Amino acid sequence: MVHQDESETPQQHRTTTVDQGRFCVACCTCGWRGPARRARSLARTDAEGHALSGV
Repeated sequence: MVHQDESETPQQHRTTTVDQGRFCVACCTCGWRGPARRARSLARTDAEGHALSGV
């Protein structure tokens, strides 16, 4: 029987923003995507909130 190590480090959330036409979307390596925003600053705020929440 294989024993899994319970002290595995959780997946680190790495976020980016992607321009899609007139909109900007925040994306994460975990698969999360934020809402489309017209302002990049709002997309960055969404990304920071997601990374801090760890969800």
